[in-house]
Amino acid sequence: MSLTLIIGNKNYSSWSMRPWVALRAAGIAFDEVLIPLYTGDADKQRILRYTRSGKVPALVDGDVTVWDSLAIIEYAAERFPDAGLWPAERAARAHARAVSAEMHSSFMALRRECGMNLHRPVRAKALSAEATADVARIQEIFTDCRARYGQFGAYLFGPFTAADAMYAPVIHRLRTYAIPVSAPVRAYMETMQALPAFRAWTEAGLAETVLIERFEND
Repeated sequence: MSLTLIIGNKNYSSWSMRPWVALRAAGIAFDEVLIPLYTGDADKQRILRYTRSGKVPALVDGDVTVWDSLAIIEYAAERFPDAGLWPAERAARAHARAVSAEMHSSFMALRRECGMNLHRPVRAKALSAEATADVARIQEIFTDCRARYGQFGAYLFGPFTAADAMYAPVIHRLRTYAIPVSAPVRAYMETMQALPAFRAWTEAGLAETVLIERFEND
């Protein structure tokens, strides 16, 4: 039985992007169900048919339903241990899980002030001190990971892992809001933007025509 991933709009849904990119980049086959967000009770009811959380993303695997981006990625890593979603070496795997969990629970100011919107024209905006600190910490994570594991490949931990998927929407935020970054961070952003799974999500998001007014008021 194939996996089914329920997601929201590719233009806006950063949480949906994370497991979608993880599964696609790892070569894990899945069916996709896209349910537009914030379009009324009918779509809310469609989501509730898959998960009582009422939110996307959600992964359905037979009689197993998993919601929340990081939980979906962890489930996929267990279900497909040869897919390489986490680093093979114990210390690197712990490090990757830690930075992924930090992404999952932190950076609220950046999320609030720089929402994911692929259609938004690239231009800078003034950031609060809190959001600026978030950017500094993210750059620190990227730079540290690349310094430690760069000899093994071009991603955060050498080969592509779940950690790259967890930070994929941040790449869009840094680009869309023209946030200044260091040369090593810029190189990593270019690596991610060239990833076929990242490009496929981005192209599909840019092709969407649904606009959600609350996300268009910058």
